[in-house]
Amino acid sequence: MTEAHYILRISAPDAVGILADVTSYLASHDLSVTENHDFGDPDTRTFFIWAKFRAESGFDPETFRAGFTTLAERRNITWSMRREDDRPKALVLVSKGDHCLNDLLYRHRRKRLGADIVGIVSNHPDAQWEAERHRLPFYHIPVTAETKAAAEAKLEKVISDQAADFIILARYMQVLSNDLSQSLQGRCINIHHSALPSFKGARPYHQAHARGVKLVGATAHYVTADLDEGPIIAQDVAPVDHRYSAQRMAELGRDTEARVLARAVRAHSEGRVFLNGARTVVFE
Repeated sequence: MTEAHYILRISAPDAVGILADVTSYLASHDLSVTENHDFGDPDTRTFFIWAKFRAESGFDPETFRAGFTTLAERRNITWSMRREDDRPKALVLVSKGDHCLNDLLYRHRRKRLGADIVGIVSNHPDAQWEAERHRLPFYHIPVTAETKAAAEAKLEKVISDQAADFIILARYMQVLSNDLSQSLQGRCINIHHSALPSFKGARPYHQAHARGVKLVGATAHYVTADLDEGPIIAQDVAPVDHRYSAQRMAELGRDTEARVLARAVRAHSEGRVFLNGARTVVFE
């Protein structure tokens, strides 16, 4: 007997009995929950559920959806359901630094990313060979101050043509316009370095080295019109000390960036990230 796994995402105003109603509905359809997470936020008074369930060959998704819609209307639930193997499509944007791109492509090749990469876009030609190696479309879209609007129009066409569900900024060193950032809200993930204290501008690891920083890290977040201030999905840090040169700190930082971005991409791809105001709820 064949079976399939489905992912159910739910957010709703917090109230007594929501989890019981959802699990009872799943049980009434003879569906076996294989993984479940839930959280009630006392600040926003919102309840979140992420559940994966196994369905046997006789399962009718449309009948399930019709019945669950009635429950959702009664409970004011926002929800979605999809097959686990219906992976979202991701478009990767990169500049010259390819450490995050290489990691993403490896995971994509090994089916460990949670998403299918459908193309690579860059404002430089350097990454074309990596796209060709992985038999992926490559789009070279140069960007200058004078051509920024036209370049973003080309980018939007690529997103549409490839039917990309979300965008990954894998060290793409261009700031997206406010309009594009807003249109991609909740479906564009960025990665950047994080040192304590923080350093902006050129050569951040050299600045950190000069200040004797003891922690370097990375932050993956959703892109918003406020530069590098979108809802955070994943973070990590690594200790450093006086023995680390600026170059070694940069190497460690790049490793951390690649690891954190991959975590964020997989969490988003599997629907484990919920926007919760300016924050996120992440069920890893």
